[in-house]
Amino acid sequence: MAGNIISVGKPQEQASRDEILQLVTFRLSDEEFGVDIHALQEIIRMMPVTRVPKAPSFVEGVVNLRGQVIPIIDLRKRIGMDAGDKNDKATRIIVVQLEKKTVGFIVDSVGEVKRIPSRVVEPPPPIVAGIESEYIRGVGKLDDRLLILLDLNKLLSEDERAQL
Repeated sequence: MAGNIISVGKPQEQASRDEILQLVTFRLSDEEFGVDIHALQEIIRMMPVTRVPKAPSFVEGVVNLRGQVIPIIDLRKRIGMDAGDKNDKATRIIVVQLEKKTVGFIVDSVGEVKRIPSRVVEPPPPIVAGIESEYIRGVGKLDDRLLILLDLNKLLSEDERAQL
């Protein structure tokens, strides 16, 4: 259990609440989100995206990343937010591995890596920031703000993953 802080003699429930989560944070509009750093392959600058005919509306297209063609998903569109300006210098693509498929998600900007104790993460309410809770792992209560933790594996249905 690398990365966990576990004291001898603590009940298992308490030990899991002491786990330290390592999250990469990013912004979509005015909201701050986080994903498990282990899900991340890399972060790249926005690049030209080749459109794919008849792709779902949230799929921007594909890019050639060092010889590998990967689908690019507009994360704002996927979770039901208005499309943002992809020409902003802060716009990034976070590249992740989803069940043996490499996928890129467009985000407005990438923040920092945060280490937070799992005890400050609450289960998600049914709807957070207009996003259905099925995509949300939890909501982290930080000193002065909330951090929405996304579960990237649940962002796409099995059918959508197969289409990619």
